[in-house]
Order: sequence, then C-alpha cells, then structure tokens
Amino acid sequence: MHRVVVFDVNETLLDLAPIRRGFAELFGDERLAGDWFRTLLQLSFVSVIVEDHRPFTELAAAAFDMTAQRIDRSVDPAERDAVLGRIRELPPHPDVLPAIERLAAAGIPMAALTNSPQATAEAQLTNAGIAPFLSHIMSVDLVGRFKPHPSVYRTAAARLAIPIDHMVMVAAHDWDVAGAMHAGAAGAFVARPGQVLSPLQPEPAFVVADLGQLADALGA
Repeated sequence: MHRVVVFDVNETLLDLAPIRRGFAELFGDERLAGDWFRTLLQLSFVSVIVEDHRPFTELAAAAFDMTAQRIDRSVDPAERDAVLGRIRELPPHPDVLPAIERLAAAGIPMAALTNSPQATAEAQLTNAGIAPFLSHIMSVDLVGRFKPHPSVYRTAAARLAIPIDHMVMVAAHDWDVAGAMHAGAAGAFVARPGQVLSPLQPEPAFVVADLGQLADALGA
C-alpha cells in the first residue's frame, strides 16, 4: 500500500502575501498579518480545549478585530472582510506546483487537510491550480475540531482508507506535524521562513527547506 502525502494548506502550500498586503494597505504595517494569524491559531486551540467549536471564518474575523484593537484601531466589517476574502485567492509558493507535479508523475497519492472550511479549501486549491493533483480535499469540518487534535488526522486517514501510519502529514507548522505524529502518522516539516521545529517534540521523518526537497526524499 502506498503512503499518502497529505498537505496542510495555508502557509505550507499557499503564500499569505496577499493577506499581508491587505494589512499594509489598511493599517500601514504588513507585520500585523502575522499577529492576526497567531491570534487565529490561538483561538482555534482554545476552541478545541474548551470544546466550543466555531467556524474558522468566525475565528478569523474575531482574530482580525482583536489585532486591530491591540493598536487602538476600529475597522469597518466590510474592510475586514475584503482583506480576509483574499484567502480564497492565495498563490502557491514557487516550489509547490513543480514538486506536486513530480510527486504525481511518480504515482505518489496526495491529499490536503486544512483548518479552513470545506468550501474555502476547495476554492483555494482550485484557484492555485493544485486541486487536480489531489484525491481528497479535507477540512476539519469532518470532525468539528481543529488541528492538531488527534481525531482530525485519524478521521482523515479513515477517509483516505489507509492506516494512519501510511499517512505523511506535510506542514510548515511544528504543532501540525506534532499533532499528526502523536496520532500515528509520519511527519514532514517544511521550514518556510520564520518557521522552526519545537525541541520538545519528536523529530519528524522529513525536515526539508521546500517541497522540492520533499519530492527528492520521497523518490519522486
């Protein structure tokens, strides 16, 4: 049975540059996009811990408002939604499509697993030209919990009809890779700029600078 390579989407496959530009246009500082994304992740983690699941889009809007509040700014909801709406049209990182094409040519099955809602994920990956290479596009909507809860990865493996240890979770976030490994999957960490591994978690099976290196490691 083949291993299935399962990609995280935001930051791993897709570049958040349009979101950063939106923050720069609205607030004059693109670095606030990083604050927003970290706050969004914090809200998603809290929702899992306290078992209060909410749509990722609701959390994204709340994180945006919290980011604005920290700099004493109020934002019109239409302005906020215009910036966040760009998430559906994020471009792939330059290494992504060449590597995915190599993996597909080598017969390595691929899928995606994201915290984004199902409709958003499908739009993102279609717009980026990645969707045709994936057997499944999976959202945490399947489970009603966000990554890195173990049930997310186990449900994904069940949907792919593979044992969990045949799944290779590829992400640019150490917490996503760690969650997959604790659930029984193999991990592949992509060291996008600014991303580092936690020293407190097991070493992933693959640690690469980009997806081209991952394709090399997988024999594509």
